[in-house]
Amino acid sequence: MFRISQFLREIDQPTPAGPRRHPPGPVVIWNLLRRCNLTCKHCYSISADKHFPGELSTDEINTVMDDLRAFRVPVLILSGGEPLLHPDIYSIASRAKRLGFYVALSTNGTLIDRDNIDLIDAIAFDYVGISLDGIATTHDRFRRQEGAFAASLAALRMCRERRIKVGVRYTMTEDNAHDLPALLRLVADEGIDKFYFSHLNYAGRGNKHRADDARHASTRAAMDLLFDTCLDSLRRGEDKEFVTGNNDADGVYLLHWAARRCPQSLPNLLAKLRQWGGNASGVNVANIDNLGNVHPDTMWWHQTLGNVRERPFSAIWSDPANPLLERLREHPRRLEGRCASCRYLAICNGSSRVRAEQVTGNPWAEDPGCYLDDAEIGGAASERICTTPWTRLEKVA
Repeated sequence: MFRISQFLREIDQPTPAGPRRHPPGPVVIWNLLRRCNLTCKHCYSISADKHFPGELSTDEINTVMDDLRAFRVPVLILSGGEPLLHPDIYSIASRAKRLGFYVALSTNGTLIDRDNIDLIDAIAFDYVGISLDGIATTHDRFRRQEGAFAASLAALRMCRERRIKVGVRYTMTEDNAHDLPALLRLVADEGIDKFYFSHLNYAGRGNKHRADDARHASTRAAMDLLFDTCLDSLRRGEDKEFVTGNNDADGVYLLHWAARRCPQSLPNLLAKLRQWGGNASGVNVANIDNLGNVHPDTMWWHQTLGNVRERPFSAIWSDPANPLLERLREHPRRLEGRCASCRYLAICNGSSRVRAEQVTGNPWAEDPGCYLDDAEIGGAASERICTTPWTRLEKVA
């Protein structure tokens, strides 16, 4: 995850950079079940509204949770499918809070209503993320259900009314990029706490629809809009978070944006970005799927590190003999193609290895989702920050 707000605060309020930080344990994204009431176009877990056999029981979930806590995992993100369809979601979430985890709920929002908002409020989730793919018609088309946008917007408002920290999660493709300015206006107008922009990753239905991945010019325009919107929000004194996910080249692109917008900030930004270190799949991010399989992150469902029914998560994650984990934990990673010659490899760490694998069959090939050109990644041919202007999307007031 790339925390735009955190880095842009450095422009007006710079702080000293330190060494790369190593959390005590990974953030665990936990797909409690695969069932979902929607069949979204870009779903990485290929969920459907049916029961999937072999899923972890609640007792097994509790046993795994105890191991995660002992292993010093700081954050649990409860996901699905649609996690609110799990019959024990409230007891599971409550137990996670009692154990001291930071607990987030990742939901499509359509099942949050007046009948269960009191239960959600009582759990005191640290964060609720609700997915929107655009405004009204666009969202309903992506979610394949008429009325999904209205239901999710109502959920956002109910959470906001209860002072639950709530955010919009958005995955951009060529088919919904035009709705990004309107979504950012909605976040501003509705007083939403957080906006999470996800690049399309080639996994699940997202792999089937990778031809719809936002072209690089659209991605650049979206990043310009996000950075401008975030900086303006910070300078208005708003306590709002902007983050991106699934493309760590965003950190490098921020340097090029800063060269145009606030060049005096470049030395400190560069130091802070090196401290961040880019993609952390298999290092500071882990995934447990509905069957108990452990993966380097949610996009790696085709690569299983072990199963929590057979070995504790702590043993799986600490296994020094796992070759995939060993390679993922190199920093910077040993990569090929453009990534190998990129002078900013220590910042993005090669970004998404899943995209590389899905396109080339080689997880260590260059990331096909990198939207920077050869001059910008600055191999031997270039030692400067490129300041080429790009067409911007509509700026959010």
